[in-house]
Amino acid sequence: MNGYPRQHAGRSPSPATPADSASPPSLRDHPEFPPLRHAFRAFGATAAALVVGGFLLYVLLSGFAPGLMNQPLAGHLTLGLALGLAQFGLMALAVWRYTAHMSRRVDPVARRLRSERDRARPGDRPRPAQQRWPRA
Repeated sequence: MNGYPRQHAGRSPSPATPADSASPPSLRDHPEFPPLRHAFRAFGATAAALVVGGFLLYVLLSGFAPGLMNQPLAGHLTLGLALGLAQFGLMALAVWRYTAHMSRRVDPVARRLRSERDRARPGDRPRPAQQRWPRA
């Protein structure tokens, strides 16, 4: 074992090698990592489903209800054009909520885990600032 308790029973432990005994614990085995990954993926999937669902609704209405989409709202503005422009608003809303969620729920935990990782390896050089969270 790497020093942290295993979180996923379905994942079999890798056989111990001499290199494993000298290496610090993996961040993936840290008890705070699975909730962090879940928060990252769940909100991303929800935001993507909302944006793609809105676009799919727009495309389906354009294809199967052209009479509805051609209803004039004001001057040359039709319902279809208004819904098409609303796609930009929906995308902006999803991006805004995603960044707010990441700043509030994911980034603080990720920073804390990075600092723990860096304290666990005092002899190593610090990683460049532009490198992001390791892939899961």
